[in-house]
Amino acid sequence: MSGFPLTKKVVERFVAGESTEEARNAVERLRDAKLAVTVDHLGEETRDARDAEKTANAYVTLLESLRPLRLGDRGEVSVKLSAVGQRIDDAMALENARAICAAAASVGASVTLDMEDHTTVDSTLAILRKLREDHPSTGVAIQAYLFRSEEDCRDLSAEGSRVRLVKGAYREPASVAHQGKSAVDKAYVRCLRILMAGKGYPMVATHDDRMISITELLADRFGRSIGDHEFQMLYGIRTDLQESLAGAGHTVRVYVPYGDDWYGYFMRRLAERPANVAFFLRALGGK
Repeated sequence: MSGFPLTKKVVERFVAGESTEEARNAVERLRDAKLAVTVDHLGEETRDARDAEKTANAYVTLLESLRPLRLGDRGEVSVKLSAVGQRIDDAMALENARAICAAAASVGASVTLDMEDHTTVDSTLAILRKLREDHPSTGVAIQAYLFRSEEDCRDLSAEGSRVRLVKGAYREPASVAHQGKSAVDKAYVRCLRILMAGKGYPMVATHDDRMISITELLADRFGRSIGDHEFQMLYGIRTDLQESLAGAGHTVRVYVPYGDDWYGYFMRRLAERPANVAFFLRALGGK
């Protein structure tokens, strides 16, 4: 599949590669461009304990490979708990996540838990609380389109808490999530306001110029400086904007996916939400 011209173009644009070495090389290039990173080893929904452990070990290997780059807090990994055993047993996911957090701490990096569909939210937040007992910098993604997310943002807005705010990429039912772009955008702004007014560290994941402007307005309103929040964007999307914001002094963290499950990554994202198709096609046509 990766040999087909269009597929190859998509993979090379949005995925850093299949190997640890390719991921490390991408991270080094981003570091040299003054960009921070969060690296995602592709894979999710595993129901095999051996695969879950294998994924955890892949993160440990990756983090060790990043040690010579001396990224400090500009280095991070993103972990989907379903890839490390959440669909099998929460205790297994917690054990594997702890191993990843320990490896990250040993190189001065941090960990953020990705959020998946709405059925995993309570489990993910429960595991987060346990991880933060030993690794207080552990962050979590919150999907603004879920009805519950404003309350989750309030709970997570305390000092020391790191929250990546995303709009949400999964196809969720109208019983639990806002539907339509306008409603989702409004929900995002409400959640963003809560985080920016709080004492935590908001990580604003958006490629939307309007949301970036709103973030800057809210930062001014609540007395935030450039260093106490950051922007996050996907690898290969709006690289000109990433570099522009970084050049203005903002921390810009690039979400870098890598691994041999790139096909599943794209197919799941495209199947879950038709709007994702248009998003990736627009990105292919831009910088």
